[in-house]
Amino acid sequence: MNESFFELSALNNKGEPVDLKTYEGKVILVVNTASKCGFTPQYKGLEELHKKYKDEGLVILGFPCDQFANQEPGTDEEIAAFCSINYGLSFPLMAKVEVNGKGAHPVFAFLRSKTSGLLGDSIKWNFTKFLVGRDGKKITRFSPTTEPANLAKDIEAELANLTSDGLVHKLS
Repeated sequence: MNESFFELSALNNKGEPVDLKTYEGKVILVVNTASKCGFTPQYKGLEELHKKYKDEGLVILGFPCDQFANQEPGTDEEIAAFCSINYGLSFPLMAKVEVNGKGAHPVFAFLRSKTSGLLGDSIKWNFTKFLVGRDGKKITRFSPTTEPANLAKDIEAELANLTSDGLVHKLS
C-alpha cells in the first residue's frame, strides 16, 4: 500500500495520465462527483473554493463516479461539458472511476484505507470529500452533506502548514 497520496496516479478526463506527484506540496481536495445527484449543486461551492484558494496552494480534483443510483451516466466528455456549461468549472476533472469494491480506483482505495471508521471505509454516496495535507499523508474525510463552504477552515489550516520551501505562509 502506498504511504503518500503523491505516489499515486490517475487519468484526467481526456484519458491522459496524471502523476499526482506533480501536486506534491499542495493541499488537495478530492471529491467523487455526479451530474444527476441532489448534491450536484455543490459544484458551485467547489468552484468558489477553487477560485479563492488556488493561488494559496489548493488543488481540487473531481472524480466522476456512477456507482450510486446511476447518477453519472455520461462520458467523460459529456461530464466536462455539463460542468463547464452549468458551473463554469475550472478545476481538474478526472476520468470516471469506481470508488468502492474490487474495481475501486487506487486513489479511492488509498483514501478510504486512511479514513476508515467504525462503520468501515466504503464511500456511502456522491460528493464525499477528502482533504489531503501537503505531506500527502494527513487525510480528513467529509460527508456528502458537508457543504464546500464549510471546508474553508480546514483548508485554511492545511494551507497554513509548512510549505515545500520550509516557510509558513499565512493567508491574508
